Amino acid sequence: MSKKQVIMRLLQIIIVLFGISFITFGLTYMSPGDPVRNMYSANGVMPTEEMVEQTREEMGLNDPFVVQYGRWLGNCLHGDFGTSYSLNKPVTELLSVRLWPTLKLTLMSMLIMLILSVPLGMISALKKDTWIDYLVRGITFVGCAMPNFWVGLLLMMAFCVYIKLFPVISSAGDFKSLFLPALTLAIAMFSKYTRQVRTAVLDELSQDYVIGAEARGVKRSRIIWCNVFPNSLLPLITMFGLSIGSLLGGTAVVEVIFSYPGLGNLAVSAITSSDYNLIQGYVLWLALIYMVINLIVDASYIYIDPRMRLKE
Repeated sequence: MSKKQVIMRLLQIIIVLFGISFITFGLTYMSPGDPVRNMYSANGVMPTEEMVEQTREEMGLNDPFVVQYGRWLGNCLHGDFGTSYSLNKPVTELLSVRLWPTLKLTLMSMLIMLILSVPLGMISALKKDTWIDYLVRGITFVGCAMPNFWVGLLLMMAFCVYIKLFPVISSAGDFKSLFLPALTLAIAMFSKYTRQVRTAVLDELSQDYVIGAEARGVKRSRIIWCNVFPNSLLPLITMFGLSIGSLLGGTAVVEVIFSYPGLGNLAVSAITSSDYNLIQGYVLWLALIYMVINLIVDASYIYIDPRMRLKE
């Protein structure tokens, strides 16, 4: 990507973040529930109406919407997302502590997914219209139909309750606590990626360069591993980047099921307690991470695909 393209993408990120911040703040402003009462309830205090009104005045919650948004946005530009109403800690501190466990869960689930999907997708394409192909396609069909929460509950019942191989309550510390949540997320992605790999390999096998190489007597295994395999993985790069961004923000259900201490679990707690500052900070953080990952993926195409370098 040229410098001009990078600058334009960065400007787009800033504009999108501004729009997301406005929409998020507006939705939380209009949402039902009183964060002041929830804050007192979290601390085991039964406040009077006078206490609630005084606290709202001190926190600026009685100010007009534009004033509250401008004050909050100005603090965000300085890296201050406010203080959590329910946990009484800085939002930045809470998000930074939970980010690494969610990142570990995301990377491990992506690793498991690639280990499963790439070989099966290749085999399914190379054995097209055989019983192996039908079997793989049937497995992926079932995998696409199973929701995450149901897969998680089945895995928990099998490996935590009956076999007792993994702990019921997961932590971010060891491999055993991380494996089942990561496997749950990987199963949902595995089916989609296996089908994509199969389609990409079949498309590459029908290209003229494959026919020409076979006509010149090049070994089929060499054609597959030196040409077809690298070229078929190029379309997966965009999907891979989007999946990482989606997992960072879409692991809430799985984290709640396994009591995993990640960003998703924190977000669910923030929503149930009407912790507006925490919700707003969570949405902005994930939006920024998602767009930065997409920018990195788009920039990586130039270094991975020689045709993009020639085009540049």
